[in-house]
Amino acid sequence: MGHPDFGKAVPCRCAQEEFERELQVRLQRYSNLGSLTRFTFASLLPQGRSTEPQNQQRFSLALEAARAFAIEPKGWLVLIGPGGSGKTHLAAAIANERINNGYPAFFQSVPDLLDHLRAAFSPDSEIPYDELFERVRNVPLLVLDDLGVQTSTPWTMEKLDQLLNHRFNNELPTVITTSTPVTELEESLRSRLTDPQLSQIFLIAERATPLLEYGWGEGFELQKSMTFDRFDWKRINLPIEQRENLKESFRIAFDFAKSPEGWLVLLGETGCGKTHLAAAIANYRYQAGQPALFMVVPDFLDHLRSTFSPESEVTYDQLFERVKTTPLLTLDDFGEHSTTPWAREKLYQVINYRYNARLATVITTRCSLDEIDSPVSSRLTDPKISLVWNITAPDYRTDATASRRKSARQGKK
Repeated sequence: MGHPDFGKAVPCRCAQEEFERELQVRLQRYSNLGSLTRFTFASLLPQGRSTEPQNQQRFSLALEAARAFAIEPKGWLVLIGPGGSGKTHLAAAIANERINNGYPAFFQSVPDLLDHLRAAFSPDSEIPYDELFERVRNVPLLVLDDLGVQTSTPWTMEKLDQLLNHRFNNELPTVITTSTPVTELEESLRSRLTDPQLSQIFLIAERATPLLEYGWGEGFELQKSMTFDRFDWKRINLPIEQRENLKESFRIAFDFAKSPEGWLVLLGETGCGKTHLAAAIANYRYQAGQPALFMVVPDFLDHLRSTFSPESEVTYDQLFERVKTTPLLTLDDFGEHSTTPWAREKLYQVINYRYNARLATVITTRCSLDEIDSPVSSRLTDPKISLVWNITAPDYRTDATASRRKSARQGKK
C-alpha cells in the first residue's frame, strides 16, 4: 500500500515495445529522411571514397566529429566538400543516429525547403506556412543539405536569414552541408557559419576540376571540327528570312561563347546547325583555356547507368556531380532520351540544380517546348535566366543534296 507506484497503470512489455515502434515510425516520418535512412555510420567507409591521403585524413576527422555530434548535439557542424565527398552521408547518419536513439531530427535540402515554404502559401497546402516555418526554426536538430545552390533572390535570402539567425541566437543544434567554399557564400551566411564559439567547420575534400572539362573526350571527333569558322550561315540557296535567322543564330551563339551567362536553348529540326553551334561554343571555351562539358543526353544517361557496374572506373556520384556542377554544360539532343521515370528524374535533378545555382547551360532539342515535361520546360523558358532561340533553317544535309542535284541539272542543260 505504501509503494510510490501503487495505483498507477504500468504498461506491459508488449505494450512498451509497441509504443517504441510507433515512436520510431513517427520520428522517421517527421525526419523527412526518406530513402536516406540507409545512410548510417555503419555504412560509411572510415576514410571516405577518395584515394588521396590528404582527403582520407580530412574525412576521418569529419567522421569523428560527426559521431560525437550525434551523441551530444551542440552548436553547429558545417561540412564542406564537392559532390561525392560524403558530406550528405555524414549529415544523414547524424540524423539517423538521433532518431534511432528516440530523439527528433529534421533533414531537408535548402532548395527543397524553400520550395516547400513557397508552396505553403497556397490554400491547398497540407501545412500552413507559419506552422512549417516554426517547425523548422525550432526543431531540436536541423540538418540543412546543399546550402549555397538555392536561387539567391531577396525572398530566399530573407527566409534563410530568419531561419539561421533564430537558430544562431538560440544556439540550436544544426548540421549544414555545402559544396560552396565559405568565402563564396553571402556575408550574412558566412558570418554565422564561421563563428568560432558556435561552429565546427570541416573541409572534407577540395573542389577539383576534371580534366575532361578542358577538352574533348573519346567519341567526339565530329564535334571537335565544329567551330564558328566552319559554320556556314551564308547559305545562298535559302530564302532571305532563313539566312537572316542563321546569321542571328551565329551571333547569339558567338556572344554566349565569349561570356557564358544564363541558359541558351537552341530549337530546330535535325541538321539545322544547332549541334554545330553548341559544339562551337565548347571549342571556343577550350581554346580560351576555360572549362566546358559537352554531353549528348541519351549517351549521358547510358554512362550514368553504367556507373552502377562494379567494373566502372567512375562512381555514379562523381559523374553526376561533374555534370551538375561544371561551369558550362551543353546537353545535346535533349528529348531524344528514353522517357522512363528514372531518366526523367535524373535529368530533372540536373536541370533543377543548375537552374537554382544559375550555372551557364546550353541545350539543343528538336522537340517543341510543349513536348517537354512541364517541371523542366518551365525552367528552360524562364526569361530571367534563359534565351530560347528557334533555328528555322532546314536540314543542311538535305538542303546540300538538293543544291548539288540542281547544279548537276543546270550543267546538263
